[in-house]
Amino acid sequence: MDNLLRRTILGAAALAASAALAGCAVGRPGPPPKQPEEPVTPQRYTYGDDPSQFAELYLPAGEMRPGVVVIIHGGYWRSGYGLDLGQPLAQDLASRGYACWNLEYRRAGNGGGWPETFADVHAGIDLLATAAGDHGLDLTVTTALGHSAGGHLAVWAAGRSTLPDGAPGAGTPTVQLTGVVSQSGVLNLADAHDQGLGDGAVLNLLGVDPAEDPVRYRLADPMTAIPLAVPVLALHGEDDSTVPLSQSDSYATTAVAAGANAELIMIPGDHFAMITPGTEAWTRVVQAVDRLMLA
Repeated sequence: MDNLLRRTILGAAALAASAALAGCAVGRPGPPPKQPEEPVTPQRYTYGDDPSQFAELYLPAGEMRPGVVVIIHGGYWRSGYGLDLGQPLAQDLASRGYACWNLEYRRAGNGGGWPETFADVHAGIDLLATAAGDHGLDLTVTTALGHSAGGHLAVWAAGRSTLPDGAPGAGTPTVQLTGVVSQSGVLNLADAHDQGLGDGAVLNLLGVDPAEDPVRYRLADPMTAIPLAVPVLALHGEDDSTVPLSQSDSYATTAVAAGANAELIMIPGDHFAMITPGTEAWTRVVQAVDRLMLA
């Protein structure tokens, strides 16, 4: 994605977000949240000294639903893209009563890559425990919502407890994800590398080819963590030309065959409609979030 496309994405998302704040909740029934008159002002929490090691907490202005939504942005893991992509999503979900944790992390080009990006996502999710203590948040239901490369990181993070000692993110998580909504996630790294997706984005993230370091690929690839113990809803845009359908389909098919709770859900629109509040695609995303949060 070039700079012009990025500006187009952000501009559309910002306009749609403003309109969507006046919308009503969709999906499965839940307590009707009070709509805020002004956008929610997020609170920043840091988990390291790097400028990219922080998260934004969005708290609903009115009645709060149980649980927290962890938002992980995409951008093919590159430093040109940041958590501003997740801000319209957090604002919209907060208007529906959800507490949201919009996570930033080091990306390739600003100190990220292997293993820093993975270590940051691990630490950034666990930092949510501090915010929960400050505000009395309920973490018994914690759903990760990840778009594109963020979908990869969300599904990877849901399997942290299965990682071997010494791997980035290994050990018992302080905050355990209870489900994942992947929005056209890059869920099959080996295949994404072979296809050269994102102009070599996987190689840029991991720094080596699979043949050079197969262990690194196994530790980073959601496919090798199958079956997960938590549900994964793999949403994919019907008109997505940025991340191929095979990325979501291969993951969901393999996961189901292994006995995991996973589902491929096709939704209308392209790669960016699903991160643009006000679109039909975003409505379907909210329904998926409701499904996991209100189960």
